[in-house]
Amino acid sequence: MPLSFATDIRPLFRDDPDVETMMSIGIDLSSYAHVKAKAKLILSRLEDGTMPCDGPWPNERIALFKQWITEGMQA
Repeated sequence: MPLSFATDIRPLFRDDPDVETMMSIGIDLSSYAHVKAKAKLILSRLEDGTMPCDGPWPNERIALFKQWITEGMQA
């Protein structure tokens, strides 16, 4: 069964500071449609460690996000 935004990806983004901080630069991490549309940008920021704002994700979380993209970004 493929990963889903609601079950597997959205819980990775904390309301504060992740969602609030990224909203200020025009990326809504709480919105499936927005995360899907910006997935490659978000992934590049996760991989280069500039996101989230308080320190990089562990490799396992990045791999999960990348897997979600590869599997077709289900809601």
